[in-house]
Amino acid sequence: MSETMTIIKLGNPVLRQESQVIENIKDEKMQLLIDELLTTVITANGVGIAAPQIAQSYRLFIVASRPNARYPHAPEMQPTAMINPRIIAHSEEIVKDWEGCLSVPGIRGLVPRYQSITVEYSDRFGNLQQQELTGFVARIFQHEYDHLDGLVFLDRVENTQDLISEEEYQKIVK
Repeated sequence: MSETMTIIKLGNPVLRQESQVIENIKDEKMQLLIDELLTTVITANGVGIAAPQIAQSYRLFIVASRPNARYPHAPEMQPTAMINPRIIAHSEEIVKDWEGCLSVPGIRGLVPRYQSITVEYSDRFGNLQQQELTGFVARIFQHEYDHLDGLVFLDRVENTQDLISEEEYQKIVK
């Protein structure tokens, strides 16, 4: 198993940078980075993590939806590395729901996101994938995608009234 990496927090300048495209996916360094992200997201009880969150400014993230203490109603899916991802289409429907972030501990926000998106990305073997994502998994993708452009979920919250503490969120979700 790979090493668990330190997750950087809001205020670290890497979180506000635009990430660079990965040219050589099969490079040993990139493969190790994918493994480190997979280990880190599981250890941290996250449902997704982007490379910038471990201070690596690359266009890479993991979507790893599964029920856990932070997201008890999350659907189960195989953790998936998504390299140089793009949103190529989206629904008109926008849904507001609660989000948190491993880089912004202790706070949740009601964030508007597209209900359904069509995405394209390279997998860890360099194969181009296209997928339609809906609901919670579409939300994870959009949240992690924002990290690649230097955004955090707080940038998407429409009103400060839509922010609550993790403690209060846990009372709602139980």
